[in-house]
Order: sequence, then structure tokens, then C-alpha cells
Amino acid sequence: MSRNSVKRLNLWACLLTSGIVLALPSVTALAQQPGADQADDAYARSIVEKADLVRFPAEGFQVDIVINTKQSDSQSDLRKYRVLSKGNENTVVMVTEPASERGQIILMKGRDLWVFMPEVSQPVRISLAQRLTGQVANGDLARANFAGDYHPKVLRHETINGENYVVMELTAVDRSVTYQKVVYWVNQKNAWPLKAEFYSLSNRLLKKCSYEDFRTLAGKSRPTRLVMEDALRSGEKSVLEYSEMKLRDLPDKIFTKEYLKKLD
Repeated sequence: MSRNSVKRLNLWACLLTSGIVLALPSVTALAQQPGADQADDAYARSIVEKADLVRFPAEGFQVDIVINTKQSDSQSDLRKYRVLSKGNENTVVMVTEPASERGQIILMKGRDLWVFMPEVSQPVRISLAQRLTGQVANGDLARANFAGDYHPKVLRHETINGENYVVMELTAVDRSVTYQKVVYWVNQKNAWPLKAEFYSLSNRLLKKCSYEDFRTLAGKSRPTRLVMEDALRSGEKSVLEYSEMKLRDLPDKIFTKEYLKKLD
């Protein structure tokens, strides 16, 4: 055997003894990890997209919403809204009660929001995170596009009342969305949302939401009752009741600032 061959054998013996060769498969596994992460992200996104379609149709639709807010001092406040929405990016929210606020309208285009008030000549720019009433932010009514507003990833799986749920963390795509982080429980079998926790930019829990009373609206089983509880002030919550949902052919001109005054 040549001197070079002996040197090579000695080198391989040293490598095996040190465990470097044995570690090579682990390096290969690490190289494959990004692909696995991408598959997990795609799976999480598909679950969120399906849950979005459970909550609201992809087509143009109209729905009436009653919001009953209870404060910790036992006071309550009742408000009613009519929502027109088309394709997750275009929404009009009209106040129908109380009578003193009738005629106020919120317009959403993408993540841009304006409020029109009859006594003000020009629409006023507002944010998705701004409080609408009680525990309900503007974005809770005007924009419910979790798939478009957040980067989802799977945290874990849980079994609740015999049903399997995917628990996901949704991270905001930017600071313009309603919440900076959402922890979201979705039924693995039918994509029905169960509950959600909403967090601030500083990772403080702001409120909790449960999706309840699934009934047929616009041809599909959807949650018709949402309970939003303040995580900072015990006893304060808002209950949203959805009814009279129907599909509508909504022309694009409805979702313009110029058209707001024509809506009733």
C-alpha cells in the first residue's frame, strides 16, 4: 500500500473517531428543513383561508349585525349595522341604530378606512385597530381577511370536546392591520373557527373571541354569534349577532368615497 493511501486511511479513521462523518446525515437533514417549514406554512395558510370562507362568503354579500356591549358596571349598549362586502378588500359598514348615528358609514378599500358622517363634508381617515364600539374594532367588522393580513404558522394540535383543532399563530404582515398577533383555534376537519386571542405590538393579550352558534347563512354553516371579551378589564364584553346574510351582486362603484352619500 502506498504512503498516500495509508495517509487517507488514517484520515478517515480520525474522522470516524471524532464523529464528524456520523454527523453528516444531520447536516443533510438541516439542509432539508426549509422545505419542511415551507410545507407547514402552506398547510397553515390553507387552514386559515378555509376558515375565512367559513366566516364569510368570497362573493359579494350583505349581512346585518347587532352588537350588544356589557360594561363591568352592568351598563349595556346596543348598536346595529348593515355590512356590504365584496372579495375581502371592499367593505361598507352602515350604522342603522341608534337613530342619532344613522347615516354614518365606514368605507374600506384594502386596508384603508374612511368614515363618512352626514355633518362632515369630507370622509375622515381612520384605522382598522381603532375602537368601533365596546370590544369591537373597526377591522373586526370591516375586514375579516386573516389569510391576507397575517403570516400563519402551526403552534400545536389540541383535542377539545372530542374534536381535533389546529392552533396557529398569526403574525401581522405590517402595522396597519387590526391586531399584531392572533392565536387562532380552527377545527382540523371542517375549518370551523373555535376561538381566537388578539395581541398588541408589545405581545400583550388584548381580548379573546369565541365563534358560536353555527347556522346556515348564505348557503353555508357559519358562526352567527361572536363573543369578544376584554382581557384587561374583567366583565367587559361585546356580543355580535349575525343575521339576514345574503349574496349580492355589488358593483365596484359602491365602494368609493364619492358614492357614500347615495347609500341608505
